[in-house]
Amino acid sequence: MAAPQNIIGIVYDYDQTLSPTYMQDEVLFPRFGINAKEFWKRCKALVSEGGYESELAYLKAMLDYLEMDRPSNEELVDLGQGLQFFKGLPDMFEELENLLTDEHRAMGVKIEHYIVSSGIKPLIDGSRLRPYVKEVFGCEFAEDEMGRISFPKRVISHTAKTQYLFRINKGMLGPNEDVNDHMPDELRPIPFPNMIYLGDGPTDVPCFTVMKRFGGNSIAVYNPDDESRISFRKAFQLSGAAGRIKYIAPADYRAGSHLRLVLEEMILEIASGIVERRRRELVDATIAAPTH
Repeated sequence: MAAPQNIIGIVYDYDQTLSPTYMQDEVLFPRFGINAKEFWKRCKALVSEGGYESELAYLKAMLDYLEMDRPSNEELVDLGQGLQFFKGLPDMFEELENLLTDEHRAMGVKIEHYIVSSGIKPLIDGSRLRPYVKEVFGCEFAEDEMGRISFPKRVISHTAKTQYLFRINKGMLGPNEDVNDHMPDELRPIPFPNMIYLGDGPTDVPCFTVMKRFGGNSIAVYNPDDESRISFRKAFQLSGAAGRIKYIAPADYRAGSHLRLVLEEMILEIASGIVERRRRELVDATIAAPTH
């Protein structure tokens, strides 16, 4: 039996997509007295001179800088309470629910939110966004015998983020489920045309590419308060000759903003498509009574 496929899945990058700053800079470094400029300089050196992948470089640097002050995962969750976001968040998550009509709901249409980030999952888990998000995928640490973070147990690079799009697509959210197992398209709970991905720049290119290839929807956002225009240029370049995305918008999640208008129209278009498909299925399933 085919899956209902009545879920609209909205997937977000985190740093500079939902928040104008990097989560480490915002809550971790101030707590432990780490100089952000020196930290990221050290990360670049690990990549250029040590051959590290960028995500492993920052996780190693983080453990090196913290040394004996390494916190527990629970302490990281507590730090996440201080994370701040672009305007309109987290209110938008509840407001989008009101976008669905009675007809949409009667056909079982619903919206689910996911975050896929190369940042630190426990920080996001402690944030005000977490109650509205079905699942957060991010880098995680194991703990030593003293309960302190000790070694990365999950690392999500910008290329590995695409794996989690397929996990959402297939409903395989648990780390022990093999996302490479074959699953027919009709059994996947959130087909790519029902998905919307929001990111901010080059690190999201693999996800934008997957969304385009499989019929999904994408929006590149930029920080409207960035006077250097670097944030805007990152988004703009994705919509130029590369043609990876159709829409760019300022990262303003308030009702009536450009981003909200684009996002809401995408949701309504997907919802209408689900309703139409469900109607056809109901008609096809109806057996006419015999006539005499």
